[in-house]
Amino acid sequence: MMREVALRPIEDADLDTIFEFMRDPESVWMAAFTAEDPDDREAFDAHMRKVRARTDVTNRVIVGDGRVVGTIAIFVMEGDLEITYWVDRAVWGQGVAGRAVALILEEVTDRPIYGRVASDNAGSLRVLERAGFEKVGTDTGYAPARKEEIEETILRLS
Repeated sequence: MMREVALRPIEDADLDTIFEFMRDPESVWMAAFTAEDPDDREAFDAHMRKVRARTDVTNRVIVGDGRVVGTIAIFVMEGDLEITYWVDRAVWGQGVAGRAVALILEEVTDRPIYGRVASDNAGSLRVLERAGFEKVGTDTGYAPARKEEIEETILRLS
């Protein structure tokens, strides 16, 4: 079990680790709404340059017991704040995502914040609901990781 979870800004030295997390096949399947090709390093680097340059994004790495174990961000999408996170599968079930969500919600106090989760991703749904997010609807969208349209649950923290 992780004893200490903290957030800090993403550094260039973190990018290799983050890229590897985002290539894990089981994690990609669960996240569903991922990069078209998780193995495309050039596309990953271009995306990271873009999001790290945006002033409307709070982008952090999750540090667990002194090592990078994921990422978390709150960003503006079509005028609404949205949360997203990715946790290394090696630490799933250890409370890392829940603690990281709590930390970023202390940092970003504007509300409402929305979350969108593949409806069959019970773990992520639990994380957001425990943080106070409430289900407000569903949508169907193309999930590149699954190469098909799937249902996603939309949650809101007021």
